[in-house]
Amino acid sequence: MKENPRQTKFTRKRYNTTSVIYNLMEWPIEKLWYKNWRRKLWQKIQGPRVLEIGVGTGKNISYYPNQIELTGIDLSPDMLKRAKKLLSKSMNDSMTLREMDVQDMDFPDNHFDEVVATFVFCSVPEPVVGLQEALRVTKPGGKLNLLEHMQAEQPVLASIMEKLDAPIHYLSGVHIARHTVENVENAGWDIERIRNLTATGIFKKIEATKPS
Repeated sequence: MKENPRQTKFTRKRYNTTSVIYNLMEWPIEKLWYKNWRRKLWQKIQGPRVLEIGVGTGKNISYYPNQIELTGIDLSPDMLKRAKKLLSKSMNDSMTLREMDVQDMDFPDNHFDEVVATFVFCSVPEPVVGLQEALRVTKPGGKLNLLEHMQAEQPVLASIMEKLDAPIHYLSGVHIARHTVENVENAGWDIERIRNLTATGIFKKIEATKPS
């Protein structure tokens, strides 16, 4: 499986377009759920060398632990521009943000101790390719920490999400009917723990390890 340049260009364009209103669009769900989930996830990140995939507008920056060396990447330069403004306020020299495609990263093999992504692999054009790249740049025994939304476990709701997936993706660049747990496994990660964050199983926390 390879990256799809056309879909990657489409996704970058969609996120560049929505970057101005992105935080406003997600404000209700951010306040209700995401904010608390992000904080709890980052409290357990030890690194020391950490990669954040899909920095976006920088919603995780306020939760970064002080003791880690963090590199954050994002496909959209316009989203990243907003994140850099937040990072500059923290004045932490051990944290850098770069424009980069997770499907084709230029980091060396076995470079990071931990990888973090929050609500990212719903929009990566070829998610297994991105997860394979994340595996490549992670040290053996290193950790993958994901917060993701995906297709519901309940059949009727799952069917509705499948029907809505294409139009929602066209408008926003986001897929709402992804099978992210299976994608993590197919990319070669060993899944350690899956936690349902909502009753429908749409939101999950996934912890995985690179095989030694």
